[in-house]
Amino acid sequence: MSNMHGTTILGVRRDNIVAMGSDGQVSFQETIMKETAKKVQTLHEGKVLVGFAGAVADALTLFSMFEEKLDNYPKNLPKAMMELAKSWRKDKFLRKLEALLGVMDRENSFILSGGGEVIQPDDGVVAIGSGGAYAISAARALLKHSSLDAPSIVEESILQASKVCIYTNDKITIEVLKNEE
Repeated sequence: MSNMHGTTILGVRRDNIVAMGSDGQVSFQETIMKETAKKVQTLHEGKVLVGFAGAVADALTLFSMFEEKLDNYPKNLPKAMMELAKSWRKDKFLRKLEALLGVMDRENSFILSGGGEVIQPDDGVVAIGSGGAYAISAARALLKHSSLDAPSIVEESILQASKVCIYTNDKITIEVLKNEE
């Protein structure tokens, strides 16, 4: 996982709205291969947002496995995350997957690393990929010092990351979950 660059994924929760977005750049070594990739998906009938950084085929494998875990534990995202992490760590094939996942539902936020670690950020903000540190810094500042809504914070934060990280562009896509009243 030493070469985990090529994207910025950011998830923010504010005022009962959960938003996760990504830039669109796909890089291979020093070449930009695509500018409009969609790296965030909704799963579990639109109730869970998942973004990935790393190898696309590996991430798609994890998406598929994660959907299975969500089906097994439909109302328990923390349990589904832990079960996916266990599977990832125990399986010889899966341990070689090079991807990170950012996962959010209406109440929970997680980062699942390639080593199978499950991290639940204290502030609920999820950021992964090469531009993740830049985006999370911007998002935390905007959460503290602005009244922007979650999608606007995601967009502006990734835009700021794109100005610093050479593996992040400004072709941003955002998925939103609105809290059920």
